Amino acid sequence: MQVITSKDNDVIKNIRKLKDKKYREIENKYIIEGIKLIEEAIEENAKIDTVVVCEDCVQNKTIEPKLLYEIAKYNCVYVSEKVFNVVTEVTNPQGILAVVEKENKESQINYNEDVIVVLDGIQDPGNLGTILRTVDSVGLHQIIVSKQTADAYNPKVVRSTMGAIYRVKVIVSEDLVKTLKEIKKHKYKVLATSLDEADMIYDVDYEKKVIVIGNEANGVSSEILEIADQKIKIPMLGKTESLNASVATSVILYEYVRRKFKK
Repeated sequence: MQVITSKDNDVIKNIRKLKDKKYREIENKYIIEGIKLIEEAIEENAKIDTVVVCEDCVQNKTIEPKLLYEIAKYNCVYVSEKVFNVVTEVTNPQGILAVVEKENKESQINYNEDVIVVLDGIQDPGNLGTILRTVDSVGLHQIIVSKQTADAYNPKVVRSTMGAIYRVKVIVSEDLVKTLKEIKKHKYKVLATSLDEADMIYDVDYEKKVIVIGNEANGVSSEILEIADQKIKIPMLGKTESLNASVATSVILYEYVRRKFKK
């Protein structure tokens, strides 16, 4: 077994470049890390380009033989612990990561789903990852994000999706107002979250609806509020005025789930 021991190795340099959004877009690839994410990538038939394994983790039996057998089917490289620490972004890495090709489905909106979630400038990678995970949990398969939203293939986002990144299509809109107007032509109504005068989330139906979640600091942009068919809010009984964007998304989507069960 050949082990890469130099951080200047071409394979390692190319993987390190993928930490930068610009290179992820050029190469159409992203990094996943950890045993669970790689197991899910295999299970979901993700397009795995390269698997990188820390030699020490094999010797210490940190990685189960079954997974080692599965990754051997792919382009698999082994590296020293020193080199692995150069490519990892995790404080306590599990000694395995992979480069995965993006699915080229970003531009096609599925108009057969009851609800379409749209993110207007979400900045925090943790929020974005959690929202993707929530969208997956309620049985939806796509999400639309503005170009100002954090990159869905940022390693932190990918880790926080807990595998949802393989199942939820991420559609990047260059012009969110234009995209929403196009969606409305397919008989969808746009619901924009707002802290101002708005209907409670319990007083609206969730059939053929677009739910727009706004930026953590500024909320939904005024341009989108102008074209929204309805403004909605989560009622607050305490002194807190608003919820974290990912928490708010979860509350709204699980009201949608409650309605589905009620039917």
